[in-house]
Amino acid sequence: MSLVDGLRSPHSPLRRFLDRELSAGPGPLRQNYRAQHRTDHVLLPPPGIGTEAGTVGTAIDQRLRLAFTAAAPVDDAALIGIELTGRFGGHGEGLRMRAVGNEPAARLTETVQYLDLDYRDLPLDRAQDEEEDLARMLIAAAWYQVLARTPIGFAFTPLAGAALEDPSGFTLTRLLQLPHHELVDDVVNQLHKAAHSPLEDVGARNRPEDCHGGPTFAGARITADADLAVDGLLLDFKSTRHPLKETSQRTAWQLAGYLLLDAADAYRIDAVGLYLTRTGVLASWPVEDFLDLLGACRRDLTELRAVFAELLTGCHGHADASYFTTQEEVDHVRRLLERLAPVAAPGSCPVCLQPLPEATRHGRKFCTSRCRERAKVLRNRGLMPCGPRPLIPGPRPPRPDLPGDALVMSLTARFPR
Repeated sequence: MSLVDGLRSPHSPLRRFLDRELSAGPGPLRQNYRAQHRTDHVLLPPPGIGTEAGTVGTAIDQRLRLAFTAAAPVDDAALIGIELTGRFGGHGEGLRMRAVGNEPAARLTETVQYLDLDYRDLPLDRAQDEEEDLARMLIAAAWYQVLARTPIGFAFTPLAGAALEDPSGFTLTRLLQLPHHELVDDVVNQLHKAAHSPLEDVGARNRPEDCHGGPTFAGARITADADLAVDGLLLDFKSTRHPLKETSQRTAWQLAGYLLLDAADAYRIDAVGLYLTRTGVLASWPVEDFLDLLGACRRDLTELRAVFAELLTGCHGHADASYFTTQEEVDHVRRLLERLAPVAAPGSCPVCLQPLPEATRHGRKFCTSRCRERAKVLRNRGLMPCGPRPLIPGPRPPRPDLPGDALVMSLTARFPR
């Protein structure tokens, strides 16, 4: 299971659970975030970035992690991707990609240790030529990560294209030549901005051994990795060119998911935040304020974590599923969500479950106008009593049996008008 995948579909059990528990929606958090984002200057990507924006984002994320702790110079997803390339292609191209991929991984480890990137008495950024060399290696590692995270896109990376075109000529030198100079410049420029941002102050106040790059959550029944946990602050890095649009529902729910997955309180999270790499803005919230802004006042954090864990366990590895294969699975998930649903006590607001003021109990059903408006949205989505039955996509129809000489012309879904 994947937290990110589960948030994509509004019908997955994971998404339905969070939509119901975070009853205020992302609106209040978005307004608070925009109040904290007090800058108009955005470091725009060069025109040549194009579809490689995600690659740049992955590279700068890892570079910023290394500024806090150099304990893991190569991201786990990159190591998995390097190993998986051995199965790619049918004429030895994959084995060549795997052999070459191990070289920049080793070189990156040596470079990180040599430059002592997490040494607090040095600036966050190093010399220009050193940063450019690091950026090239991190971009190459980001391409390998694609195979681990979204395998369907790996064949379209410059790395795969170069290896498939000329396997014998695919070497470490060739690999590090592939990143376009605009990609390299974009990563380095974002790092220079971070060196003069609140992020540098966060690093200066904490020792490397107190920082956790790419924190994962032991015992969680779902795959999720944030960007950084440092002294109780859980951070996610965002390299968007539209920073004011960043607090989307998916971003807010993702931060909430990380918070709920730390059921063992391994990172002692007492605040969550976003760092915008193109504006140098750090927006953060104490956990209590964060949950209040999202409307998670139906349960306290301990109870919410326990119920979330029960959901993941009860879904048997399918909490991120956008559809189910049998009607029995659909019925099981529906019963599970109904059992875990919070119940409003008499005299309480049906949206946030908070007791209504004595003076309004007989005249008003909701505690605030905000809850009254949210009730309409939640009811239409089947997330409140007396609303439509929640939609949980059932089994898909079986694929038709095609004759052996059939030619597939298109995979586009077509619906009757």
